[in-house]
Amino acid sequence: MGTPHFTEGTGLRQLSTARRETLYGSATTRRIEQQAAATLPRHALMAHAGLAVARLAQALQPHARCIWVACGPGNNGGDGLVAATHLHAWAQARGGAPRVVVTHAAQDEARLPADAHQALAAARSAGVAFASEPPADWDLAIDALLGIGPVRPFEGALARWLTVLRQSSGAVLCVDLPSGLDADTGTLAPLDGAAALAPGPRHTLSLLTLKPGLFTAAGRDAAGSVWFDDLGTTPDPDVPVTAWLEAQPQATAPTNARPHASHKGSYGDVVVIGGQGIAVRGAGMTGAAVLAARAALHAGAGRVFVGLLEDGTPSDTHWDPVCPELMFRRPELLLERDVLGSSSVVCGCGGGAAVAALLPRVLSGAGTLVLDADALNAIAADAALQTLLGHRHGRGATTVLTPHPLEAARLLGSDTAAVMADRLRAAHTLAERFGVLCVLKGSGTVLAAPGEVPRINPTGNAALATAGTGDVLAGMVGSALARPGASSEGVMARVAAAVFQHGWLADHWNDGPAPGLSARRLAARVWPLD
Repeated sequence: MGTPHFTEGTGLRQLSTARRETLYGSATTRRIEQQAAATLPRHALMAHAGLAVARLAQALQPHARCIWVACGPGNNGGDGLVAATHLHAWAQARGGAPRVVVTHAAQDEARLPADAHQALAAARSAGVAFASEPPADWDLAIDALLGIGPVRPFEGALARWLTVLRQSSGAVLCVDLPSGLDADTGTLAPLDGAAALAPGPRHTLSLLTLKPGLFTAAGRDAAGSVWFDDLGTTPDPDVPVTAWLEAQPQATAPTNARPHASHKGSYGDVVVIGGQGIAVRGAGMTGAAVLAARAALHAGAGRVFVGLLEDGTPSDTHWDPVCPELMFRRPELLLERDVLGSSSVVCGCGGGAAVAALLPRVLSGAGTLVLDADALNAIAADAALQTLLGHRHGRGATTVLTPHPLEAARLLGSDTAAVMADRLRAAHTLAERFGVLCVLKGSGTVLAAPGEVPRINPTGNAALATAGTGDVLAGMVGSALARPGASSEGVMARVAAAVFQHGWLADHWNDGPAPGLSARRLAARVWPLD
């Protein structure tokens, strides 16, 4: 790894979904920090960081009456002390407002890092007010307790202050990371007796690098709106990238850019196999397959065929009155090798127990395949199906898995807690084990494929936590891969665009007329990813 370059005045900015961001893990960040500090005068890096925090704090709460700065015993606390010194000086120049109060968790000041020790001395010399407990009434709190450092046991003053920060509905600005958040995984260390994060305004200023944990698992809730200041440091091109934060600047509105001379064959066929009928085992899930098919149609597929796993009686579903364009077929007709080989196949949505018997033919015959829901559960329970899945990569077939954390855990022979403890690792392991593109759903959906830098999707919210939205995503992914030439354009890019739009629609749901997000309404709002 080379030495980063330092330049003056690059400034801070708020992240947006229109720009792809580079994410670095904690180990790489520490190396970048050490090498940057070696090129600068003593204390300069902390001086830049603290000034950036102070500027953002002032911008977020320009009329604050009281700012509480909670400082820990390391360099993150030092950044907070520098910020407090600036805020105090600016307040004095304006006549004393806001009041700036610092609480400092260091029990032995002699053991402070050199930069933090100097920042503490400067704060005291400037007349910053120190207190043993937070002020009773504050307008903005600055969390400078832990940062990127290893999560230490929460006890004493540290535990009390962190409890206040997490449970308060007031505005909180976190320095580098919310305290207790793992920079690499997005897991949030529990705090005894503390409830879940309060829904107050939360902001995080990530310094030097952006960390993947801010954007997946618990990271998005803990961090709130994310800001970034690279402190003028640009890593060399050979520095390994941990992940990309995805962006789709062209995917936020329909473009209607299809050529006049195109036809339905220009956009490929999607085959949806799933939707166990209620007569099969008493559990009807035909709606899941129909939702996937509707989404595939609206996402731009030229033709969409649906093979429902019903019992073959005259009462079986023959058409969809909402989308009569969908073409229903007996599953055996869609399992013919020429159909499977020439279509983008979506298998498993609402498939129940009935889908397992069809999977050997699907895995062997489909050229492009999206596996979701009960197809994944069936594969997790059957070693022979896992072998067939692995063979697809060897013959150059495209396979996308779209598990939620429990389905991923079943495929890994693990549990949901283990998957959520490191979502990037779980997605990467599935991708490498089976030679697939894994779309691990959840807050900060992770996309991983063999030999590629993983991507984290920045869109989506809890409105998607309702039945059927995953089926809609599976149909969108199937449609994204149906167009001839999609593989040459990059499977990852097209799948990422579908995942991005799926979340973007939820993020902008109130922009439209529908009163509440449901999977049916979501599928109807999808547009072609051309």
